[in-house]
Amino acid sequence: MIHPMTAQQVARRWAWIGTFLIGAALYLLVLGVLTDTGNPNLFPTMILLGALVVPLTFVTFAAGRSGRWLIDGPTLGGCLLFGGVVGVVVAGLLEYDAMRRLGTLPMVRVGLIEEAAKLVVPAILVVFFGHRYRVSLGKGIVIGVAVGTGFAVLETMGYAFVALLQSGGNVGAAEQTLFIRGLLSPAGHAAWTGLTCWGLWRFVIAPTGKHFLGFLGMYALAVALHTTWDGIGGRVTYAIVGAISIGLLLIGLKRAQRTDNRVAVPA
Repeated sequence: MIHPMTAQQVARRWAWIGTFLIGAALYLLVLGVLTDTGNPNLFPTMILLGALVVPLTFVTFAAGRSGRWLIDGPTLGGCLLFGGVVGVVVAGLLEYDAMRRLGTLPMVRVGLIEEAAKLVVPAILVVFFGHRYRVSLGKGIVIGVAVGTGFAVLETMGYAFVALLQSGGNVGAAEQTLFIRGLLSPAGHAAWTGLTCWGLWRFVIAPTGKHFLGFLGMYALAVALHTTWDGIGGRVTYAIVGAISIGLLLIGLKRAQRTDNRVAVPA
């Protein structure tokens, strides 16, 4: 007979499959009705679901890697929503100001701005709610993944909406944008912010010079991956950068699991 806690851990570890299946079914349902009826009122729902399904699945996957929920649902949802909104707004404002002053915005500057903007909400959580979140390295990584996911979802929705307008209301153009960007988002913003928060949480848990340099190194790595992704582009680049990003994030989650299990963390 399986111990109840073990059953819960197994369910949480594989919850991402249910998230994907339910989300994909809802998206296909909306897409089918939209195709049959041509009702433009369904466009926002299609764009939202198309941008959200795969990234949300990845957040659920990351949250269950430790075998237990490190963060409650409302907090995770808040990180995804507010982290994404604040990140997009801050990045958009800084990028606009930089382009207005310089005329052009090099890709490395885009990476620097966006990776910093996505740290606003995690930094607020550390400063004002540190007693609750800073004790677990795994929490920090999952918060980073959620914030990066929120940023990616809003960005994808924007690109899909622009594609819809530029194509004269062609659903296929928006659908293609949603598919490509939604599929790639876990290997992009979600993974990069997760890596940066891995370094940030290591520093706030044990504030040493070595860990501060480690945080700066993780931030620089995220910027480098981001710049390579945007600056070179192409399937080969996406495959290589995506594999590195996801691989490093999984390593971070595994190490965080071992660290959190060694330390007695209050609920």
